[in-house]
Amino acid sequence: MSERLTVHVPLDRGRDYDIVIGRGLLEEAGARIAALGGRAAAIVTDDTVASLYAERVQASLEAAGLRAGLVSVTPGEASKSYATFAQVCDGLLGHRIERGDLVVALGGGVVGDLAGFAAASLRRGVRFVQAPTSLLAQVDSSVGGKTGINSPFGKNLIGAFHQPRLVLADTGALDTLSTREMRAGYAEVAKYGLINDAGFFDWCEANWAGIFSGGPERDEAVAICCRSKAGVVVRDEREDGERALLNLGHTFGHALERLTGYDSARLVHGEGVAIGLALAFRFSARLALCPGQDAGRVANHLALAGLPTRLSQVPGGCGDATALLDAMAQDKKVRDGRLTFILARGIGRSFIAPGIDAADVRAFLDDELRDS
Repeated sequence: MSERLTVHVPLDRGRDYDIVIGRGLLEEAGARIAALGGRAAAIVTDDTVASLYAERVQASLEAAGLRAGLVSVTPGEASKSYATFAQVCDGLLGHRIERGDLVVALGGGVVGDLAGFAAASLRRGVRFVQAPTSLLAQVDSSVGGKTGINSPFGKNLIGAFHQPRLVLADTGALDTLSTREMRAGYAEVAKYGLINDAGFFDWCEANWAGIFSGGPERDEAVAICCRSKAGVVVRDEREDGERALLNLGHTFGHALERLTGYDSARLVHGEGVAIGLALAFRFSARLALCPGQDAGRVANHLALAGLPTRLSQVPGGCGDATALLDAMAQDKKVRDGRLTFILARGIGRSFIAPGIDAADVRAFLDDELRDS
């Protein structure tokens, strides 16, 4: 058994929970989840993850004395929809999940967001556990209680804040991820260094290959990212201020996802975030906020890890500046119709920039599209 790392999220009113990190945690899921109480647990997953892990997690739950059910959806961002949300809710009700029972989100960020929103809505709120199986979910989306689905108007516009009772980040599950999905998750890892921890970005530049290969660097990176996010969540649970920093790169990235129709064959979330991170730093440099060499360093590191950093790298294109601006207008950080960006004064020095002039953004995007 590998060493277990634990990050505690000390929320108030008895809502605190642990993030447990290490290899082999899915085999222990039943005992850990049964310790939370309840008579039943229903796993929500997607068809790909189900074929790899659902049987062993269900067996673990049953061995711990829990009645266990399974709801599986089609893989991909398109499942964060009204129709699939209804399918999941009806599946959970079909498994007779009551308010004292548990929903287990077994999968990547899509499954976690979808299952968490279903848990928040079912019987006006049942408890849930995150068992993330992708790097992106382990370092970011499984922590902090943001749940939701997409709308034709934009990403994650329908949802709820609903904190998990436990997060089980089995880093061994990442061994089955495709290289593309590992790279996509790595964009979120690098993001934490870029937000407020230049030393961690330095560490990433030296150790990123160990994260990919499954060395001890992988567990360490997951723990560092979770610890960083947990601190922000405790200080600003509902994104009234500081938590918006976690969206560095996401205003651009979410717009790209919308313009590609949430088609994972063209663009997955982490790839959109990688392009968004590079754009955020280049835009900051253009506004004379950030040294140009920092913007170059960010793009170079992401490219070294195999990630896209230019609009021209979106398969099938991403439209013109007008289309991109229109997609950004539905971003959750828009206030009074004005765009709010997360920009940077340098690596590890990000800040919230409200009321950015749309004309400046348009000119920047025109140049990026022309130079790509």
